[in-house]
Amino acid sequence: MENGAKKTGGYANGEIETPNNITIKGILGLLLANIDCNDKRRVISLGMGDPSAYTCFRTADVAEDAVVDTLRSQKFNGYSPTVGLPQTRNRKINLHPPSLNRAISEYLSRDLPYKLSPDDAFVTSGCTQAIDVALSILARPGVNILLPKPGFPIYELCAAFRNLEVRHYNLLPNSSWEVDLDDVEALADHNTVAMAIINPGNPCGNVYSYQHLKKIAETAKRMKIVVIADEVYGHLAFGDTPFVPMGIFGSLVPVLTLGSLSKRWIVPGWRLGWFVINDPCSTFKNSKVIERLKKYFDILGGPATFIQAAVPRILQQTDEAFFADTINTLKQSSDICYEKIKDVPCITCPYKPEGSMALMVKLNLSLLKDISDDIDFCFKLAKEESVIFLPGITVGMKNWVRITFAVEASSLDEAFGRVKSFYQRHSNQQEGC
Repeated sequence: MENGAKKTGGYANGEIETPNNITIKGILGLLLANIDCNDKRRVISLGMGDPSAYTCFRTADVAEDAVVDTLRSQKFNGYSPTVGLPQTRNRKINLHPPSLNRAISEYLSRDLPYKLSPDDAFVTSGCTQAIDVALSILARPGVNILLPKPGFPIYELCAAFRNLEVRHYNLLPNSSWEVDLDDVEALADHNTVAMAIINPGNPCGNVYSYQHLKKIAETAKRMKIVVIADEVYGHLAFGDTPFVPMGIFGSLVPVLTLGSLSKRWIVPGWRLGWFVINDPCSTFKNSKVIERLKKYFDILGGPATFIQAAVPRILQQTDEAFFADTINTLKQSSDICYEKIKDVPCITCPYKPEGSMALMVKLNLSLLKDISDDIDFCFKLAKEESVIFLPGITVGMKNWVRITFAVEASSLDEAFGRVKSFYQRHSNQQEGC
């Protein structure tokens, strides 16, 4: 069992354990605290996937207008149903804002060979809560789940709180970060209930092809497990490989799709996500599962009611030009980041990103005279240059580093200028760069 926990005390004959998993927010907080307060330069953080801090990344006008209108209507100040406002589920009702769950199911159905029902969609507080829902519904004594390495550490943290065993399968950096399917089959046993994939990829910037996703589905079907498809970066693909939703293969294997407005609409603070069951053959979905989900949502707090009420209009009326502009900006910033990395000999990127907002670089410690590992590298970089990178160990890859490129071009230029200076000071080479 890979989930670690530390004992913090107990009541009666039991003990309370706190998971000791590393989190992105936790490590970024420590890195920011390590910044030299005497450094008058601005802090440039390439550690968090939140582009809303930069003026080149703005949400759509219709999204802002929709939220303002629902807030000012004074119709959405009360509690919403635990599975989400009816109006967030369906865009066809015109007497009131369309059903929220139907709006979500119709939005996702655009790219599927079958139609989702509003009852397949559940509203969550961001994609993070959707992750927790997925793992909570699947958890039971003795089972395990397969997670990607590298991946998103919230999965491990949620699993630890649910006493759900985690087994990590490898992604292959020299094969476009594809899933090592041989690894998946070697790790799985009769107690395996699901495997999770993240597409487009966080932290790697990869986008899976239709053919690779089909192989994943066929593998999961053989093993009789569910696929959790984390598509929080859905449609943010700017390379040669188009985004394909895993739900396309829902007739082959049950797919639990997790997503949100956060990344595509650049509003991570709005905390509007979804948990959707893609299972037209009802292999996984049955009355007991649905009842269990509905009761679990009874104890969850959903997004703000006025945000929920704005979603149907946002999904229906956002102009394609907005999405195209976002994709173009992401492509430009990813290209700049990828090229700037080449100027720093101690880091190499094995794969040019094709999607999402981040990439992974391998750290060559042999070129550095006084850096012991990725954590040491990132903490010294923060202290000396006020630049924040995320240590790879946070996402499961020791002596790698995750870099977020969803920032303005001038910040990338300045950040990598500082990183280059950092390398020159710490290089064990005679000629620097």
